[in-house]
Amino acid sequence: MFNNEPANATLSHHDELHRHGNQPDGHDRRHDHHDHLGHDHHHRHHEQGHHASSLNHTAFMATVHCLTGCSIGEVLGMVIGTALGWTNWPTVGLAVLLAFFFGYVMTLWPLRRVGMAWGMALSLAFASDTLSMTTMELVDNAIMLVIPGAMEAGLPDPLFWGSLIVSLLLAGAVAFPVNRWLIARGKGHGLVHAHHHG
Repeated sequence: MFNNEPANATLSHHDELHRHGNQPDGHDRRHDHHDHLGHDHHHRHHEQGHHASSLNHTAFMATVHCLTGCSIGEVLGMVIGTALGWTNWPTVGLAVLLAFFFGYVMTLWPLRRVGMAWGMALSLAFASDTLSMTTMELVDNAIMLVIPGAMEAGLPDPLFWGSLIVSLLLAGAVAFPVNRWLIARGKGHGLVHAHHHG
């Protein structure tokens, strides 16, 4: 007679392993699955964090870029208007005009340097910088107008320069989320970012 006990024992052991989700070598498949899900979640979280950090960096650089151009124009316009004894509105008008001019020039220069045609370069400059610079100019000039005596202060007066610096910094702070919002949607300075770093 044959003894069936070893076969039954082997079958029972196999069923037990199957019920617990284990392979014959004792490897837990469910453990692998959970590890894989955890790794994917960690990877996605890391990618999201990296994307947010990259977005913030690009938005910050775009804001500094626009703020630099606007600052040159603003300072030059305020200095010219104040030196000529102009009233507030002509001085503000000149400052805004020069701010946009220098802001666009700072975008056009690297685009033209890489060989882009004037038409395309101008189109990208207008599309990428207009909203950001408009935001800066509105905030900057509004602050200059509401600070008592800022516009009437002469060039040697610390009030003039202090007010101008504060207004530009606040304008940049307000423009940062605007740039971030635009870049996140593939607009604004994001349109020329690759060309500037190409």
